[in-house]
Amino acid sequence: MALGASGSNPDVGLLYDINGLAKDAPGWVDHTMAFIGEYGLLLALVLLTLWAWWGVRKRDTLDDAASSVASVVWAPLAAGIAVLVNVPIRGFVERPRPFVDHDGIDILVHGKSDFSFVSDHATLAMAIGAGLFVAHRKFGLIGIGLAVLEGFCRVFMGVHYPTDVVGGFALGTAVALLLSPLASALLTPVARAVGRTRRMGWLVWSPGAGAVPGAVGIPEARESEERDLAA
Repeated sequence: MALGASGSNPDVGLLYDINGLAKDAPGWVDHTMAFIGEYGLLLALVLLTLWAWWGVRKRDTLDDAASSVASVVWAPLAAGIAVLVNVPIRGFVERPRPFVDHDGIDILVHGKSDFSFVSDHATLAMAIGAGLFVAHRKFGLIGIGLAVLEGFCRVFMGVHYPTDVVGGFALGTAVALLLSPLASALLTPVARAVGRTRRMGWLVWSPGAGAVPGAVGIPEARESEERDLAA
């Protein structure tokens, strides 16, 4: 199955408009955009996920922290699942990269020989952004903003059509949101169990200033440790 590649297609017109910006930009801008679009934004999303994890641990109760950490952990897992789902989609659609069917495309990253629809980078980025939005709106909005920038970069670089990016956004969002309840049901008990351990508990819970020993959700191990320190 092949998507339309006619020059009269608005998708192609938008491709030329966005990719045309690369032709008019200085060389250092093209190199910067190529690095950002290929590696930089994905790295930024990984760092954002770590930042979100570090922040959501600071809850007054273990139950709240476990639920929040489980949601953050789901974001990169959703991205991985979405990319796996994309494998048969790309094989079914078999859409060539835009530079294969169209002349005059400024290619900023060479060596792309696989199919174009849908964009793995856009899928990964939006899945993480949508997953983080479930965990924490502020981090989620930042993640979604980075995902949109990722999509723009992929078209700017000449390696994807705009609809490849839109398809990736839709796929990443669908996987992250539709499977979120199931992921929460599976991951939250695991996070809670880890949070109750002495050595690994910090991965899930770093009690906030409002936490009170003996309150609901504070692990017995932590209470025992505090009593030992007080003695």
